[in-house]
Amino acid sequence: MKWMRSLAQGLLALWMFTAGLAHAAPQGEYVLGSGDIIKIQVYQNPDLSLETRILEGGGFSYPLLGTVKVAGLTVSQAEKKLADALRDGNFLKQPQVSVLVTQIRGNLVSVLGLVGRPGRYPLDQANIKLSEIIAQAGGMVTGSASDTVVLMGARDGKPFRKEIDFAAIFESNANVDDPVLQNEDIVYVDRAPIIYFYGEVQRPGAMRLERDMTLMQALAASGGINQRGTEKGIRVNRRDASGKVQVLTLGMQDKLQKDDVVYVRESLF
Repeated sequence: MKWMRSLAQGLLALWMFTAGLAHAAPQGEYVLGSGDIIKIQVYQNPDLSLETRILEGGGFSYPLLGTVKVAGLTVSQAEKKLADALRDGNFLKQPQVSVLVTQIRGNLVSVLGLVGRPGRYPLDQANIKLSEIIAQAGGMVTGSASDTVVLMGARDGKPFRKEIDFAAIFESNANVDDPVLQNEDIVYVDRAPIIYFYGEVQRPGAMRLERDMTLMQALAASGGINQRGTEKGIRVNRRDASGKVQVLTLGMQDKLQKDDVVYVRESLF
């Protein structure tokens, strides 16, 4: 009797475990899309087994049922839809249907720009976030990529574009969301903003503009003013919104902007 009690307890524990998995799975389950290739199997009914591609309209042709639309459904929802249709059509009494995604082609995002591996990446589960796709693409190119990521796509049938301060997502007190991606989104990582030095500095030329970089910090990064230069009369050439170049005199603690050109004059004495 003890072994029967142990067996019953084991079966109960197994049932509770599998039931828990079935309840939790839909939270991150893959959503089917046009172009996906799926394999359908019906228990003890090999004639109803099928491997097919979901067409552009979101459906596929299935024996006895005709066209079945599954795009936009999770795998478990598609399984239930097929089982219900087979039962309601009086084809099978208690159909047990399994759906396996063999090739993911329906839900893809494009990652472009300065990442390790630009390309098309599948949304192989629900609620994949921007940071996860950037990681799959090899991360941003160190030293060259901008902190700002552009996300483009469609939301509610309307064009969508958003610039995201990617670095701020990971700050402890950040109020920047890590957005969830959708099918056909485009993620673009631009080149980091640049400023330019010329005149009497140790290392004239282009330089990456760091976040909140001041004139003093930029001068230090350029090696500082050389022996012929002077802090007096430093000028910053900056384009305004109309594209016109303005010549500004900034303080050492003033912040520089993208494409600023800093000119350090020669000392007269």
